[in-house]
Amino acid sequence: MALRGRSVIPVFGLVFLFVLAASVRGDEGAPVRIGEINPLTGKLATHGGEIHEGILYAVEECNEGGGLRGRPVELVSRDDQSRPEVAIHQAEDLLYREKVVALVGGYVDSLVGPVSVLARKHEVPYVASASLQRALTRQAPNPFFFRVAHLDGIVVPLCRFVSRALSPRRVAVLFAATPGAAEMAGEVREALEKDGVEIVLFEKFRPGSPDFTPFLMKLKESGAEVLISGGFFPDHLILVRQLRDLRIPLKAYIGPWGVAYPGFVKETGPAAEHLFGMCAWGPGIHMPGTDEASRRFVRRFRERFGKEPTTTTMHGYTSARAVLEAAKGVLEEGRDLAGEALRDKLAALDILLPMERLAFDSRGDPLHYEQVVVQIQDGEIQAVFPPERAAGEVVYPMEGAATAP
Repeated sequence: MALRGRSVIPVFGLVFLFVLAASVRGDEGAPVRIGEINPLTGKLATHGGEIHEGILYAVEECNEGGGLRGRPVELVSRDDQSRPEVAIHQAEDLLYREKVVALVGGYVDSLVGPVSVLARKHEVPYVASASLQRALTRQAPNPFFFRVAHLDGIVVPLCRFVSRALSPRRVAVLFAATPGAAEMAGEVREALEKDGVEIVLFEKFRPGSPDFTPFLMKLKESGAEVLISGGFFPDHLILVRQLRDLRIPLKAYIGPWGVAYPGFVKETGPAAEHLFGMCAWGPGIHMPGTDEASRRFVRRFRERFGKEPTTTTMHGYTSARAVLEAAKGVLEEGRDLAGEALRDKLAALDILLPMERLAFDSRGDPLHYEQVVVQIQDGEIQAVFPPERAAGEVVYPMEGAATAP
C-alpha cells in the first residue's frame, strides 16, 4: 500500500508539470494580441484613419525590433463607423471572442466612453488615443482606463496665448456639440473672463453643419476681435471659406483642432495664411530631447505610408507605445499578461516620447501633456507659443488672410 501510494503521487505531479510546461512554452511564442477600435469610416474617418496608422506603425516597429520578449504583436483592428453603438459591439467582440490583452485607439469621447466602461467590466486595460472629457476619469473610478491627452493640455496654453500674446478685448467662441468640445469651450470662457476678456458670442453647432452664415452674421455684429472655433477639420474648411467670402473682420482665428494639418493648409489655400491652430506634435514640433526619435519617426512613416504624419497620427502612436511598453515590462518580470499586471505597469509607466513625457496620474490622465500654439505662415505650420518652443514670431492682427475678397 505504501509503495503504491508513493508511486501514484509522482505520476499525477509529472502530468501536471508536463501540462504546465507545455502551456508556458506555447505562451512564449504566441502572439500578443492587442485590440484597436477607431472610426475608419463615417464622419470621423479622416482622423480615425490617422490614429490607426500611428498604432499600426508602433506595432510594426515593435515587431521589427523582435517583438515583446520574442513574441510577435498582433493588432486586431475594428471599425466603429463613427457610431457609439458600433463601438460597443466591436469592443465586445474584441474582448469576448478575440481575447485581446488590451484595447487602444478611439477618437472623440462619445466613442471612447462606452468602450472604457466595457474595459473596466472585463478588467482589460484601455489606452485611449484621443479623449478629453473630464467625466471619463473623474466620475466612477476606472483603474483600467488611461489616455494620452488631457483637456488641461489644450485649455491652459490656449488661454495663456490669447490673454498674453494677443490681449483682445472681445472674443467669440464657437464649438461643436460634442462632450469634449463643449467642455473645452466652457473652460475657455471661464478662464478668459477671469483674465478680463469679454466673451461676446458663445454658440454651439452640430458637427458637419454645411452653413455657418447665421453665426457669422452675429459674429460680424458682435465686434469680436478673435474667434476660437472648437470644431473639427471639415467644419474649419467651411467656416474659413465663409469668413473670407463674407468679409468678416477678425484679428485672429484659432482652431484648436483641425487647423494644424498639412491637409487643411492644402485644402484652404491662401485663406489659411496666419490662422492659428494647436498641436501636441508635428514634423519639427516635438518634446525637447526627442529630436532624433521624432526625425526617425517622420522619415520612416513617410516611407511606410507615403505621406506626412500628423499630430493625430502621433496620438495613436503614443497610445500604442504605452501598451507595448507596459506589456514588455510584464513579460520581463516573467508574469502572465493578465489585466491587473498590465494595468499596474501602465500606472507606473514613465517614458519620453516625441509627443510627451508619458506618465499617468491616479485617474489615468497624462501628467505632462501640453499642446503648442501654431500659426500658418507662408504655407507652413510654425510653432509660435509658448516662447520657449516657438520657431517663429506671432503675426497679429492677421494681414487680411481670412477676410480678403
